[in-house]
Amino acid sequence: MLKEYRSITEVVGPLILVEGVEGATYYELVEIEQQNGEIRMGRVLEVDGDKAVVQLFEGTQGLQISTSKARFLGRSIELAVSPDILGRVFDGMGRPIDGGPNIIAEKRLDIEGEPINPASRDYPSEFIQTGISAIDGLNTLVRGQKLPVFSGSGLPHAQLAAQIARQAKVLGDQESNFAVVFAAIGITFEEADFFISDFRRTGAIERTVLFMNLANDPAIERIATPRMALTAAEYLAFDLGMHVLVILTDITNYAEALREISAARKEVPGRRGYPGYMYTDLATMYERAGRIRGKEGSITQIPILTMPEDDKTHPIPDLTGYITEGQIILSRELHGRGIAPPIDVLPSLSRLKDKGIGEGKTREDHADTMNQLFAAYARGKEAKELAAILGDAALSDVDKLYAQFADEFEKRYVSQGYDTNRSIEETLDLGWDLLTILPRAELRRIRDEYIDKYLPESQEGNE
Repeated sequence: MLKEYRSITEVVGPLILVEGVEGATYYELVEIEQQNGEIRMGRVLEVDGDKAVVQLFEGTQGLQISTSKARFLGRSIELAVSPDILGRVFDGMGRPIDGGPNIIAEKRLDIEGEPINPASRDYPSEFIQTGISAIDGLNTLVRGQKLPVFSGSGLPHAQLAAQIARQAKVLGDQESNFAVVFAAIGITFEEADFFISDFRRTGAIERTVLFMNLANDPAIERIATPRMALTAAEYLAFDLGMHVLVILTDITNYAEALREISAARKEVPGRRGYPGYMYTDLATMYERAGRIRGKEGSITQIPILTMPEDDKTHPIPDLTGYITEGQIILSRELHGRGIAPPIDVLPSLSRLKDKGIGEGKTREDHADTMNQLFAAYARGKEAKELAAILGDAALSDVDKLYAQFADEFEKRYVSQGYDTNRSIEETLDLGWDLLTILPRAELRRIRDEYIDKYLPESQEGNE
């Protein structure tokens, strides 16, 4: 039988203190019933002896603590799951907001999840095609990987997220075996409407589960939203055997909510006011990605965050970079020049790309052409910087070719718009086509047999 307490003694921001409590547990759900019958939900954030700190989802405004009673429910926040969640839109707490019926639960899962035993993890090794050349060709996404996107305020990360959600697929697998779980955290109504309408317009919503947390929703709901999404992903991956791509945007809004709650609890702040446990908190989400031996499904994560003041050393991107396997960085300078998507390939990195490319996965020439494109683009950028300082006369003929290569690479390879879906073969062939700008003698990072096999005929006279 549930116990009720009339011993609410203190209110601080979204937090209330309940005294004389027996057997309360961390993250346990609590109902606060007011005298007029109104019920607000919350969860236990901290337990100290017979005192429990409870955070209300709806906030504490207008709460009469003298006449309210707290009811501890003995369970944590749960998500009702079944195969019917595909194609549905939920709010940040897992309630349907698309006008459809409630989910008839096959099971109810604790949103905190269970950690994956490191000994049972399988190594990520299969290529995921996003249809975006700057990712597929140079910073390859591998099934089971965590690959964040580092963006800045005003950059088109929303369009990039929608494009990846529409286009991503595991090669060789049935279309029905791939699903996307999309969690929008602390976004505006216009952004939420953009995602929902875009997925419906393209038909991608049929294989997608959307969780929408708006900017005016409570902070505690923002904390729960990514965990709701990851719980749905774990069900689809490990119960139904699907390959699931989880896109979380925007992690910065999540971290701000974490800081708000920490301040309300009067905790000692860490760097820039964020709680000292933010690394651990982010890791509990990111590490829910991966593959498990003996299970068909997998979870691949693309967290998206906006770096405050475009600062890569800010705690949010800094800690995210430590936990995840690389980063895709969006460039404000490329965006200003009309490159879409404005992916800055040189500082971007996928630490697992070597595991997901090559013969039988993408194509035998992938690694060599990737290295050659990186090297040529880096040298081309250096040549352009030199020309800007000293003038074109300071460049050798070969340097001028590299500068031309850098321009063409950005216009044709990186810039493809948000509706173009390139296969990996198209991406690799485009890379070879760009390499015809350079003399064959400059292609030192590619084996001769690949040059003979794949280099277009147009370079025969450019020896």
